[in-house]
Amino acid sequence: MLRIKRVPTMVSNYQKDSEEQQQVGCGRNCLRSCCLPGANLPLYTFKKVKNMMDAKMESPVPFLDSLLLGEWEDRVQRGLFRYDVTACETKVIPGQSGFIAQLNEGRHLKKRPTEFRVDKVLQPFDGSKFNFTKVGQEEVLFQFEETDGDEAQFFPSAPIDTENSPSVVAINVSPIEYGHVLLIPRILECLPQSIDHKSLLLAIQMAAEAGNPYFRLGYNSLGAFATINHLHFQAYYLAVPFPIEKAATRKISNLDNEVKVSELLNYPVRGLVFEGGNDMLALSDAVSDSCICLQDSNIPYNVLIADSGKRVFVLPQCYAEKQALGEVNPELLDTQVNPAVWEISGHMVLKRKQDYEEASEENAWRLLAEVSLSEERFQEVKDLIFESIACGEDGCETSTRSLDVELDAISSGADHSLVPGNQECLVQQ
Repeated sequence: MLRIKRVPTMVSNYQKDSEEQQQVGCGRNCLRSCCLPGANLPLYTFKKVKNMMDAKMESPVPFLDSLLLGEWEDRVQRGLFRYDVTACETKVIPGQSGFIAQLNEGRHLKKRPTEFRVDKVLQPFDGSKFNFTKVGQEEVLFQFEETDGDEAQFFPSAPIDTENSPSVVAINVSPIEYGHVLLIPRILECLPQSIDHKSLLLAIQMAAEAGNPYFRLGYNSLGAFATINHLHFQAYYLAVPFPIEKAATRKISNLDNEVKVSELLNYPVRGLVFEGGNDMLALSDAVSDSCICLQDSNIPYNVLIADSGKRVFVLPQCYAEKQALGEVNPELLDTQVNPAVWEISGHMVLKRKQDYEEASEENAWRLLAEVSLSEERFQEVKDLIFESIACGEDGCETSTRSLDVELDAISSGADHSLVPGNQECLVQQ
């Protein structure tokens, strides 16, 4: 059995052993049926997509921005976080790229061993493992829902509609940066970690509603360092540009809906950049089609939503695959850095003081170069994505035979698509 050693992400104070999780009437004020009846949570409602586009994807008043930070600070005062992230040392690494390094030694403490497969991007939800219905209600900042009105509204207390599963914003108790939260779409539906059109649109809406370019949302698929198989996005504030946001790009296509697709240049990780479009829905659909294509093709990927929802980066990657196959330099493995969306974007979260003190642009490039697909394989993946987008625009169905032929071509290349066969990989958190 292949083994991948990795550092855990503790996303809730109630992330406990499975034996404890199975108790009925837990008394933890969680989001399961034992505690939901009669429960109320704050509710933030935002304008419909059409109204948001009339406002040019910008919130006239950064209400969500202020609310989120205020509620997050309230949870700080309640002592719900495992450490003070503002005490973590952070610096911009000298060099042209401007990589950001953070020393976060508290993030790997009190870890809990868990297992899940890394050779499958799509896996069914498993209610016996930790999921976000098991977090305490005090960790939830507010419900986040669309409204028919023309203005955003906030209700300090609103009933939880169990018939229409609410989307919620909750704290990450082991934060990477200030304001680190989780967006959990339709939480009670217990969706596995896979993007769909509704969830991606919701994430872009949140970025647009916040209206703050320093607030970004990120997504990690399974096989690309997602740690929980329950659909969620992460988000936080960082008051400097991410290196990936400053990277040069080359336009490769204008889609029928005016979405511009470019590819990154002179950056250690190959990826696509989506921006523009007739409206927010057009941009969201193009990105969703791409993500669905990747996960259906069993290709791990990460997503960064930047510029208040106006730009989205889609980044297929292969680091966990190389790690499982023993193809990563042991020096890089010793850093225990798991290159997920934030690291790929240029925010290097380091666990060891030595690595922080010796952080350099060269070291960051070395690590991220291991994440990237080869040029040949990236071209094959791009072709697959554009075929999927074209089918989405034309309303056609991708031929199963055609898809199988393309996947066989990718798998037979110099790189592997993922760990081949049915071999299971143990991820030690």
